[in-house]
Amino acid sequence: MVAWVRGRRGTRCQRAWARRLEVLRPFVEHERGLDPRNELPASSIFGKAHQRRTPHIYTDQEIVALLKAARRLQPQHSIRPATYETMLGLIAATGLRISEALKLRCGDVDIAGRCLTVRMMKRADRPLIGFLTRAKIQAVLNAPDDATWAGRRDRVLFSLMYNTGARVTEIIGIRCCDVVLEGQPAVHLHGKGRKQRCVPLWRPTAALVRRWQRSLGATAQDGFLLPNRAGARMTRANVTQRLDLAVAAARRHLPSLADRSISPHVLRHTTAMHLLQSGVDITVIALWLGHEDTATTHMYVEAADLSMKEQALGKLQPHEARLGRYRPPDHLMRLLEGL
Repeated sequence: MVAWVRGRRGTRCQRAWARRLEVLRPFVEHERGLDPRNELPASSIFGKAHQRRTPHIYTDQEIVALLKAARRLQPQHSIRPATYETMLGLIAATGLRISEALKLRCGDVDIAGRCLTVRMMKRADRPLIGFLTRAKIQAVLNAPDDATWAGRRDRVLFSLMYNTGARVTEIIGIRCCDVVLEGQPAVHLHGKGRKQRCVPLWRPTAALVRRWQRSLGATAQDGFLLPNRAGARMTRANVTQRLDLAVAAARRHLPSLADRSISPHVLRHTTAMHLLQSGVDITVIALWLGHEDTATTHMYVEAADLSMKEQALGKLQPHEARLGRYRPPDHLMRLLEGL
């Protein structure tokens, strides 16, 4: 096999040999399954089949020179110079891929707000992660009626979901003995694949849980922390139904909640995004959520909202520059609206 890969006339490049070997290996692996006497050489025998070139990092002066060159493109009376200058400027300023820049529409550009909406992402059109702002999640947490047994339980339920970022199955499986309220308050969660993790509780959450446990009584130590009316374990449908009722009640005080659907998993996304916005490291968030691989948690970095991106932009600004949004004058807005 190696002799065949190297024996092609006129081919003396090891990378070409490695590519030919890469194509042939699946067939040889299949033949080796039928006859173990077939030899399968190591994939690295000729080195890497593909090697990414080291990218050139443009300096500010080179970018300015590129933009000036684009401005001089012919024919001068056409839109070609302005198109190339705008595209190169967008790529240099935002880090867009060429395919993303070319697919931008006029409606994706908010000149007044100084932001772009990039809809065509690489590999797949994956929807952005939905999460709630701090004001919205607080409205949901305060919505259950504290005067009823179910309302008090729901306040503990939603507060724990937001505090821990736990999955629904993890939350409804918590028993009273899984909660530690002495010293540093924490809760032990039993996750997927029989994995366990311990998540600290914030003081308001710990106070809610402590008050709730007192109402359950000392006999409930081995029972579920968040039972249904019969004292049994809640179901996923129960949690979804109670959350829908809380969201409906919160909408009366915060009408902006009416424009979106809020599922229990949205609370998990909200926890992750708020931790990220607070500056918590992505590896700590992965431990908090029970992710085995930080690559799963990385999706929250991709969903970073505009305020976080503005903070990143501020770190790239010169020291003498002030970060702020452009506020167009009234006459300019009237002109744009009349187009």
